[in-house]
Amino acid sequence: MSQKRSIFEEVGAQDGPQRSEPKGGMIDAKPKGARKAIRVWLFIMFALVVAMIGVGGATRLTDSGLSITQWKPISGAIPPMHLADWQAEFANYKQSPQFQYMNPDMTLSQFKGIFWWEWGHRQLGRIIGLVWFAGFMFFWLTKKIPQGWWGRLFSLGILGGMQGAIGWWMVSSGLVGRMTSVASYRLATHLGLAFIILGLIAWFAAQLSRPQAQLLQARRLAESRLTGLGTVLIVLVFLQIILGALTAGIDAGLAFPTWPSMNGEFLPSESFDYTPLWTNFFENPALVQFNHRMMGYLVVLLGLFAAWRARSSAHVATRQAFALMSAMIVFQMVLGISTALELVHYWWLGLIHQLGAVITWVLVIRARHMARFPLVRSIREGRA
Repeated sequence: MSQKRSIFEEVGAQDGPQRSEPKGGMIDAKPKGARKAIRVWLFIMFALVVAMIGVGGATRLTDSGLSITQWKPISGAIPPMHLADWQAEFANYKQSPQFQYMNPDMTLSQFKGIFWWEWGHRQLGRIIGLVWFAGFMFFWLTKKIPQGWWGRLFSLGILGGMQGAIGWWMVSSGLVGRMTSVASYRLATHLGLAFIILGLIAWFAAQLSRPQAQLLQARRLAESRLTGLGTVLIVLVFLQIILGALTAGIDAGLAFPTWPSMNGEFLPSESFDYTPLWTNFFENPALVQFNHRMMGYLVVLLGLFAAWRARSSAHVATRQAFALMSAMIVFQMVLGISTALELVHYWWLGLIHQLGAVITWVLVIRARHMARFPLVRSIREGRA
């Protein structure tokens, strides 16, 4: 016979097995890892890579990149400490084509000036490698890496190692034959990979800036057209960076210090003088500089169009991101024009232009991320 129950009996007070309440937010219930700490670590590497690009640009503009003729990843971290060490390094440099054909009268004191630029560049590479390794191992061993992030963070180390090898591959091209500088193809490869690494760090940091559940919700509000425009801009800006590296690698900018024409012509008459024909696109200063300018105009037009389209976005942060991106693209074009006109007198303009490319690259990536994962604000904030 069943027991009588009071009509005032509380639910759950009855005998027998209790049913567990269903738990919501299962995505949030998963281990999140040290998202904030990893983001700080990524920002440190980001700053170091930007410094690496800046010092690399200064190394190229001061013709310092071939001052160290040997690749010693570990022992090379210690610079010459005594006069005999300096003389040995200088003797190695004297065997290079750059010394023999370009700097035969260089003194030991002058050699030290270019040596420190290249040593500093390589030292930054070592520091970046150590910061990555120490951070990755710490987060891995303490099980602080968020689910699904191990491969992404590990890939940064792989790409960094490749960058070091490509750097030596680039330098070695300037130590043979009658070469007085590195091969432009290899310079473009080296700089291109640096921007890929920088872009990945920026994207990863943006992904870690919000909880995973919030990103999944934001993804449902993605603005496909703006995301598509952001993707195209990323591709075009990257191609422009490669064209800029080719321009710098063959000193194409110095050959045409005029604007808007190129020494009085729209397309220089010597643009297709090289044979075979395809080499003009990579080695002919006239055509390389022309393509760099035309790509710059295209990026500006598309950037302004994307900012105009973003005005209709329902998300304030997205509109602001595209507006800031387009403003930087225009400013970068002005920097490029100034560099073309005055580089022969002010070499540091080339360095500023290169750092401007870094800012432009990051802002384009940020704008695309905002379109792909809109930052939703509360209704009280209004449309602004």
